[in-house]
Amino acid sequence: MAALPEINRFETAEVNRRERPADGTSPAAVEVSDLSKRYGDVEAVKKVSFSVAPGEVFAFLGPNGAGKTTTIKMLCTLARPTGGRASVDGFDVQRQPKAVRRHIGLVFQEQTLDDQLTAEENLRFHAVLYHVPRAEVAGRIDRVLRLVALENRRGDLISTFSGGMARRLEIARGMLHTPAVLFLDEPTIGLDPQTRALMWEDVLRLRREEGVTIFLTTHYMDEAEYADRIAIIDQGSIVALDTPDELKRLVGADTVELTTSDDAVAATRLSKAGFRVNEGDESLVVFAENGEAQVARLIEIAGVPVSNVHVHRPTLDDVFLHFTGRQIREDHAEHAMPMRMRAFARRR
Repeated sequence: MAALPEINRFETAEVNRRERPADGTSPAAVEVSDLSKRYGDVEAVKKVSFSVAPGEVFAFLGPNGAGKTTTIKMLCTLARPTGGRASVDGFDVQRQPKAVRRHIGLVFQEQTLDDQLTAEENLRFHAVLYHVPRAEVAGRIDRVLRLVALENRRGDLISTFSGGMARRLEIARGMLHTPAVLFLDEPTIGLDPQTRALMWEDVLRLRREEGVTIFLTTHYMDEAEYADRIAIIDQGSIVALDTPDELKRLVGADTVELTTSDDAVAATRLSKAGFRVNEGDESLVVFAENGEAQVARLIEIAGVPVSNVHVHRPTLDDVFLHFTGRQIREDHAEHAMPMRMRAFARRR
């Protein structure tokens, strides 16, 4: 199997050297300052600011209509900002849109493959659009198909692919021209949990082996856990931005639920020891930092027999509820339709 020559990305950078910052500094993968987008009276994105480091997995977490896709469209030069500035791999999205497009890969929410072509034919068509040198096309196709474990399906029609296989091929297509930043807009909508896990293995392999920066939008809490940092966006504004662990820490302490033989006595003793305790109908809820490590001490302080212990650590659901006052509960039935049904609907 032919490997993708490592020189390709450096050659692309050399071609565009004149567009790089004059001071020779290494740019952030994505740099955004007060970026806004207005559609008439509706402000879809409201002065968002953030920076994404090269090689980072960065997630926009929020419900539909929060401004995630609009932000990606502006970063990918598909929508023009009405305020603020943004750059991708050191190129300004408004002043240097062609350079931005050369350095990004993009996977949309909806499938955009031609289902009457084979996997390889779809990739070759993409290579033509991005002016990939003819001598390098075969090697690059081999490389990206291996990265997403589809090398054995290269000659099959897309119409025979499952939704997960098609999504993985779209990611391979987005990597074909060796982008610096890969944008994934709700990449796993409609996929079952097992397929989502396999797709994320592919994405993380891309980051590990290719050093590509991953920028994704999602409304799935478990998917956001893969990110190095998460920006929670709601109603067009970023309400929180940090690592998953730090966001959870900001929400509060772990909760330890104790089922005891005498809740009143246990609650009194734990309160005197400085713990915050809530008495429920059948158990006690104790708030404690690093709850798992504190279990033995809590049982000892309670001073009565304990029949059951359950430790709950803050989750991203708790984080989202804390910062927005609501949970993400949305129906995505349209995206869950089988691929052939979606393709038939589009043709109709």
